[in-house]
Amino acid sequence: MRLFIVAVGQQVPAWAQTAYDDYAKRFPPELKVELKAVKTEPRSSKTLATLYAAERKRIEAAIPRGCRIVVLDEHGTPLRTTALAQRLKNWQLEGDDVALVIGGPDGLEPEFKQAAHERIRLSDLTLPHAMVRVLLIEQLYRAWSVNAGHPYHRE
Repeated sequence: MRLFIVAVGQQVPAWAQTAYDDYAKRFPPELKVELKAVKTEPRSSKTLATLYAAERKRIEAAIPRGCRIVVLDEHGTPLRTTALAQRLKNWQLEGDDVALVIGGPDGLEPEFKQAAHERIRLSDLTLPHAMVRVLLIEQLYRAWSVNAGHPYHRE
């Protein structure tokens, strides 16, 4: 199974890339994680609908065919780590690759969010974009470690 983190925005600070890379290399061969950075649409003199449409087109192009689409959304389902671990286990049993989508500065197009298979909320807080990538991959690693019986998670 493969997890794709599709994130609008290409440049992140070095500390965020280092943290992301550290977690990405911890995953076992049977659970590959791949980051697909999508170009942010320039914000100059465009309507929000135009921005959403352009970014949606790039997001959809980055998602491999047949992937389960899970968007990160402030109004999505809140999950505890153990619930995310259960979701990860279910995704693995179903055998589908999963694309977890992080929107850009203005979020994701409402229609795209509605069409997704799932909407989850990473936090109630407003987080910097680079931090979201790091928190997401850390939580995915933690979910995997829970399922693998590792003592990484303590409850």
